[in-house]
Amino acid sequence: MLFVLFSSEITMIETTRPFTPDWVSPPGDTIADLLEERDWTQVQLAERLGYTTKHISLLINGKAPIHEETALKLERVLGSTTAFWLNREAQYRAALARKEEANRLKGWISWLDMLPVKDLMNQGIIPKCRLIDKNKPGLVKKLLQFFGVASPEDWQNYYVGMEVAFRRTREEQSDIGAISAWLRLGEIEAEKLDCPKYSKPKFEKAVREIRTLTVLPPEEFEPQMQHLCRKSGVVLVLVPSITKAHVSGVARWLNPHKALIQLSLYGKTNDRFWFNFFHEAAHILLHDKENIFLDEWNSGESLESEPEREADEWARYFLIPPEYAEGLTQLKSKNDVADFAHRISIHPGIVVGRLQHDHLIDRSWMNGLKESFCLQGLE
Repeated sequence: MLFVLFSSEITMIETTRPFTPDWVSPPGDTIADLLEERDWTQVQLAERLGYTTKHISLLINGKAPIHEETALKLERVLGSTTAFWLNREAQYRAALARKEEANRLKGWISWLDMLPVKDLMNQGIIPKCRLIDKNKPGLVKKLLQFFGVASPEDWQNYYVGMEVAFRRTREEQSDIGAISAWLRLGEIEAEKLDCPKYSKPKFEKAVREIRTLTVLPPEEFEPQMQHLCRKSGVVLVLVPSITKAHVSGVARWLNPHKALIQLSLYGKTNDRFWFNFFHEAAHILLHDKENIFLDEWNSGESLESEPEREADEWARYFLIPPEYAEGLTQLKSKNDVADFAHRISIHPGIVVGRLQHDHLIDRSWMNGLKESFCLQGLE
């Protein structure tokens, strides 16, 4: 059958969607056409090829594959080339696999209800489209590729199975779909970055140097802190937050030699950013490699876990050492805060965050000393 299309019609087809027929033609159709042309029966072909009539029937109906030996025999008996018959078989099997895949994808569309599809569209991770039935199988395929898994069951086994390792700061961090998507975005970024094996002494030195960067603007401190972390075997990545994930940061080990600190810039003020970073750094320095520490800014609803208390305390006193902490009660004005921050070499916004957290001042006071920013990695 021959179809003739004008060039304008061809253009229209190419710019809409690829031609994906719901029928699949096995190479046996070609064999059957040739038999009809020659007025041969399947019995006669079986005798010429040296096969049983049952095997010929299976070949014609696409139930038996054309292997190299069969292709060679078909070339001798029916003509064309061995390559033609093998290509015809390969194309048929590929088309059959695509059809079966399409059916599987249709059966998996309920998985989309577990995932932050719209967030991932808005971030350009998957193509934007309407969430209608005809688009959903394609979205399932895109999301499987995004997560790097073969099926929703494999996603369930890997990411939901990973949940047992989560150490959360808030009980409502329970949307595994949103959390897994945010974690996967960090994994993808981390996979792009090479770094030496983790060294605890080097990372300890790095965090001391990073503390001196808190007084710099984001465009200056961001590349420096990422470089310092990476030199010590810790990858720092910045990933925009995802609705319902409620995660501001995570500390985890990608393998025994490579750690990851992932931040979402939750809160968008520098006091929260710096506390979150040093809190995650504390998990890397102090705690085991098996757990995944998911953290949100402490809003008074923290789960009472020892690792979280340790990380909080470490970050708290690393930013404002105990020998200076007593002086916090004497800070009554913005000038007092600025002088104090200058004396201990940190940004005054961090001091304000500490004063508010310790209830030494109201949360509405002195916020003008904080800075709101968007880091380059999150623009």
